[in-house]
Amino acid sequence: MPRSTDHFLTTHVGSLPREQDLMQMMFAKEDGVPVDEEALHSRIHQAVIDIVSKQKSLGVDIVNDGEMSKPSYATYIKDRLDGFGGSENTYVFADLVDFPNLARRVGEDPSRQHRHAPGCKGPISVKTTDDVHEDVANMKKATNGNMEYAFFSSASPGVTSIFFKNEYYPTHEEYVFAIAEAMRTEYEIIAESGATLQIDCPDLAMGRHMNSDGVSLEDFRKVAAMHVEALNHAVKNIPAEQLRMHLCWGNYGGPHHCDMNFADIIDIVMKAKPQTLLFEAANPRHAHEWALFEDFKLPEGKVLCPGVIEVQSNYIEHPELIAQRIKRYADLVGKENVMAGTDCGFSIHVGQAAIDPGVAWLKLKSLAEGAAIASDWFFKNG
Repeated sequence: MPRSTDHFLTTHVGSLPREQDLMQMMFAKEDGVPVDEEALHSRIHQAVIDIVSKQKSLGVDIVNDGEMSKPSYATYIKDRLDGFGGSENTYVFADLVDFPNLARRVGEDPSRQHRHAPGCKGPISVKTTDDVHEDVANMKKATNGNMEYAFFSSASPGVTSIFFKNEYYPTHEEYVFAIAEAMRTEYEIIAESGATLQIDCPDLAMGRHMNSDGVSLEDFRKVAAMHVEALNHAVKNIPAEQLRMHLCWGNYGGPHHCDMNFADIIDIVMKAKPQTLLFEAANPRHAHEWALFEDFKLPEGKVLCPGVIEVQSNYIEHPELIAQRIKRYADLVGKENVMAGTDCGFSIHVGQAAIDPGVAWLKLKSLAEGAAIASDWFFKNG
């Protein structure tokens, strides 16, 4: 993972808005409608080149492919691993239970209408590595082979297990570790490319209020700890400094009043191998949790990348606010241990329409401007 000694590096969580024609092609493929595969691969290739150029033009330091090839940050796994094909998974977010109109609005988002997550019906194994190799090739083309400031996001074993219902393995633990062993192949291919690997782990936070009614905090922590063990197994051959992980409470427009506290899981999260942690820190439910680091000592070698812009509102954060948010963390854990990012992805499922795409670009521009202001405070003025 790149480290800077003269400014705060900027990045984001992964998914970025797709163009309309690509969205329609992706919808068709997900729904089983025949698609010209050569045309789709060509369109994704160009989309990656365009999206990398766009990020750089906005001042983003550590860029990715925008997840252009994926129907969703997690459900893409069904196309790369064998073992899936059972009944479609359904789930409930606890914060939406008492708000049926809001739940319906979230559920009717076009991005969720075309997303499929069949259950696990047999042993998990690698189906193909062609897709991840193509992702790497597209990114190398877009960066002219310079992968030092590039990252790829991959679903964690834990989040895969909560999106794809287990209908085969005797225990949840066996299921998660089977996924971990299979995903290890993708993780290592990405690492071998020279890019940073980001593991997406909403299971460690969102999992608390997703299909977990009646589960005690103590029991959830045990499951979360096991998910971290599975993640660490899957990345055992990758250096910690080449790894980052993303933690979130669910990127959807709900009230989020059932979100668990960051303080309830931070000790478990910090046992994960990745050096850098990206997490929600800008939205109204979690913006206050910077204060956690007044007492919690950041483990040696760890880097924080708080979200300093949120991704569910069309408000564009002022650069001065972004700079202030960065400053809070830098004051507490040291400027050398802080990067600036986003709360989550802008389009975690193809077609997600939480905010206007044009607003997403201006938010990233504001992110870069705010980080520049904070960099002046800390690096140029002492």
